[in-house]
Amino acid sequence: MRTVLTTVLLLICSNAFMTTAWYGHLRYQTKGMTGLVVVILISWLIALPEYAFQVPANRIGHTVLTAPQLKIIQEVISISVFVLFSILYLGETPRWNDWLAFGLILLAVLAMMLPKILGAGAATGV
Repeated sequence: MRTVLTTVLLLICSNAFMTTAWYGHLRYQTKGMTGLVVVILISWLIALPEYAFQVPANRIGHTVLTAPQLKIIQEVISISVFVLFSILYLGETPRWNDWLAFGLILLAVLAMMLPKILGAGAATGV
């Protein structure tokens, strides 16, 4: 359980950097190619530390989780971080259908993790 918690915490850190790199610039619209190049370079600098969290998260997590489990957990974390970022930084609240889509993704996680929760089968899916 500690390994999964470590993985989740690293993925949260990773996604905080990536979400900022991908969407942080939307708050500051610039015109022209020069502005776009600057935004791209700044985004790359912000995204660089993301890999310092993402790679260890996957390597540590893969000792107890399958790659598909890691991916779906990462997607839930990514959306969760994005929703907070969208509300707190961009000032955009998700619509009802956005929340519905998020709920369906959470159901996907439950479906994927159900055998592990019930104790049926190892992390490898056997």
